[in-house]
Formats: sequence, C-alpha cells, structure tokens
Amino acid sequence: MAATATEPNPLLEGLRLRRRPDPCILVIFGASGDLTAKKLMPALYSLTLRRLLPEKFAVIGAARTEESDDDFRERMKRAVQEHARDPFEEEAWDRLAQGMHYTTLDFADETAEDELRDTLTALDKERGTLGNRVYYFAVPPSAIGTLVSEIASRRSTEGWTRLIIEKPFGHDLQSAQELNALIKEHYAENEVFRIDHYLGKETVQNMLALRFANGIFEPIWNRQFIDHVQITVAESIGIEGRAGYYEQAGAIRDIFQNHLLQLVAITAMEPPIDFTADSVRNEKVKVLKAMHTPGPKHVVRGQYGPGFVEGQEVVGYREEDGVAPNSITETFVAAKLFVDNWRWADTPFYVRMGKRLARRETTIAIQFKRAPHPPFEDGGSDGLRPNVLLIHVQPNEGVSLAIGAKVPGQGMTIRTVHMDFLYGGAFREGLPDAYERLILDAMLGDATLFTRSDEIEEQWALVDAITAAWQRDRPSFPNYSAGTWGPPSADELLHRDGRSWRRH
Repeated sequence: MAATATEPNPLLEGLRLRRRPDPCILVIFGASGDLTAKKLMPALYSLTLRRLLPEKFAVIGAARTEESDDDFRERMKRAVQEHARDPFEEEAWDRLAQGMHYTTLDFADETAEDELRDTLTALDKERGTLGNRVYYFAVPPSAIGTLVSEIASRRSTEGWTRLIIEKPFGHDLQSAQELNALIKEHYAENEVFRIDHYLGKETVQNMLALRFANGIFEPIWNRQFIDHVQITVAESIGIEGRAGYYEQAGAIRDIFQNHLLQLVAITAMEPPIDFTADSVRNEKVKVLKAMHTPGPKHVVRGQYGPGFVEGQEVVGYREEDGVAPNSITETFVAAKLFVDNWRWADTPFYVRMGKRLARRETTIAIQFKRAPHPPFEDGGSDGLRPNVLLIHVQPNEGVSLAIGAKVPGQGMTIRTVHMDFLYGGAFREGLPDAYERLILDAMLGDATLFTRSDEIEEQWALVDAITAAWQRDRPSFPNYSAGTWGPPSADELLHRDGRSWRRH
C-alpha cells in the first residue's frame, strides 16, 4: 500500500537530500575486488531503490580481470542479492544495470587508459552525464599515483572531477606526504575524498549531535567531570584471507591509524563554528596535533594464537594461509593516549582494537567522575558504579547512560540502571550503510565526513613514532588466545591506574 502523508515512506527515511547530485559517471578502479561486490554495488543499489542517485548516471567497473559488460552486470546482480540491506527488486536493479559497463584495465597501460577515456566520452553522449566524473580508487596505495597521473592527463575540459580514495592512504608518513603532493599537482583539496567508512556510520555522526545538539552534555564534556574515555574496536573475525595485505599493515595501520584515531578526534574535538567540511575537520586536526606520542609503557601490542570464537575453534595468526610461521605482525593494539589541551589535560583516553577478540563491537565509553560525597547509609551504594555514557557504534547501534537509582523497598539502597536509546526501536528505517552516505556525499561535493590531507599526516606521524619504538625489541607472540579480549598486558595498562576495561 502506498505511503500516506501520515505514514512516511520508510524507503525514504535514513538518507534525505537537500538536492540531487549532478549527472555523473562513477568509475570504480579495482572493480573485481570484494569491496565492490560487498559494499559499493549494494550501496549503489540501495541509493537507486530510494531514487537518490542522479537520473543521468552510469557506472564503469575497471580492473585487470577480463570480463564483459554482461558478465560484470550478472556478477554484481548476485552480489546485490547477497549483500544489499534491502530486498531485491528487479525494476530498481534494471535502472542501475542499464548504465553499467566494464573495461579491462592494466593500471599502467596507457592504451587501456585511452580506451577508458573514449568509453567515458561515449557515455557522456549516451547518458547525458555532462563530463562529470567520480573516480573510486579501491586499489592498493602503490597503484594510486599512476592512476591519478593518467586520469589527470586525460581530464575532460567539461564538468567536474572528484577522487574517492580508499584506505590505506600510504604506508607511513613519508609515503602519505608523497601521495598527497602528487595528488595536489593535479587536483585541489576539495576534489579529493579520502574515505574512512567509520565516519559514514550513523552512530559516529550521532556523537556530534549528542554533544552539540543537547545542552546537558557539552558543559560537562571536559576534564573536570570526565574521569577517562575508553574506545574499543573489536573484531571477532581473523584476517579473512588477506595475509598479503595484513603482513605489511598489521593492526596499527589497518585500524588504529584511521578508524580508531578518528573516533578519538570526534570524541575530543571542540565545537565547530558550523558544520561545513573545513570547520569540522579543522577541529579534528587540532585534537590530532595535541596528542603526544605514548611511551613504550603506554602501548601494548599482541598477536592471537589458537582458540575458540563464538564456539568455533580457530587457528592462530601464524597458522593463517600466507602468514610466516615466525611472523611478528601485531593483530592487537592498546594504548593510553592524552590530548594536551585545556579541555582534556591529564584525562586518559584508553583505546584498543584487535582481531579474533571475544565478539564484534565498537564502543565509545565516557566515564564520569564519581559523586564526591554520596550521603547514603553504609553499604547502600555498594553496587553503584560511576556514570557512563556508552555509544554503541556497532552492532546494536545506540546510546546508553548508566545512572544510580534507588532499589524499591525500605532503606536507601542504590543500584546502577541504564537509560537506553536504540536506533532500531526509535526509527522506522534500518540504518543506511556507511558507503551509501559517503558515495552520495562525494557526488554532492560534501567532504565533511572525509579525511583531509593534514589529518592523514598527523595520524601517520603518531603511528610512525609508535612503530619506531617497536623496532628495538622482538615481541613474544602469540600472547593472547583467539576469543579473549587481548593480552594480559592490555589489562595491566589500566590496572596500573586503578581502572579496568569495561565488559559490556
């Protein structure tokens, strides 16, 4: 039955547009990979279903694998049926598929680049896309420089061009600076969209709303009232056959350098003057600049051994396919960080992330200081814990506030209870996938949820300083069993301060 004015169409909830993107062509480099099948194409399908894409739109998949247009469409159709968040509708798929094409492309082959340019020109005439281009780089960092140069040398004189670049952006500070310099030779900063999909998650964005749209939180969001902050990015999965990448990156480059530091920056940032891209990103950069390098005693690294995850026996990291039997690549990092400014001086940010942990969850826990003098009878507040504001980024997205309440009955016995807000219960529509929001924002030219060049470089500077200290010793790995919460030294990191990790 059609939705009425009093019954909003649930398909249109979750993402709303002030304007529709301009006609354009989206070119996906690395279209044969898992990211395209599991994330990008399902996101494009959901946007098509909601009629949020431009009416004049086309997609070109480009990769080294040889594939025809029809084979590409069929493979992407199966991917959408398997991975999209929405039920499959043939009519919506047909609207998307009729503008889909594929080109076999060796990234260093100038002839193939010429063929791609000719295909784009032909599609401009066929689809009315006006020379507007969005290039999505789902490729290794080593291929990005070559592609950027080739694209720039064949840039259309009509329309606009935008680059969406997947992580990792470089391997260290030097490589990130070199890549930034190369890109700036050809493109302005407002044409470059360095993607961190965590920033597209509704609950990460809700952190900004929670702080700056509610007068009760911002006055107490500081060192006077907050005891410490804990941020956990836990994965129950292993490396999923990505040994070639993971052996080079490790946990600190895979998650810590981007996702985790971005969560710290959003939690600690000052209120921006407005929510334009530069205003928000300026405040995040200030946080990253204010973070000092943690000393060796304040950083823990780990590697998982065999164990049980959710009842299933799993192998250790060194037994994964493609991993060296004596590998010292870390799969877990915990650290005690400080943001040296007036708001946060001496307030620790405890962060941890890892593979093969007890369960999948990403949370930000703001723990407030205890009441200075609870005037209750002896033992009446034994079960009372400090107030905690807990943001569930994933799964079970929402916010929980732990407060003290009186237990019914005689006396004044206090117990901790929780006030919960869950997205699933408060809104009709399921949460949009992060890639839906981010692809749409790039088409609109809105870079608020993307990472700027100076952010990237500040993040790498911190990571380089940490990994430089690691060169001086050889860790004893593995040091935690799969299915646990990491090595004992991660617990000791907090125990030394009289604190402990939250067990949610």
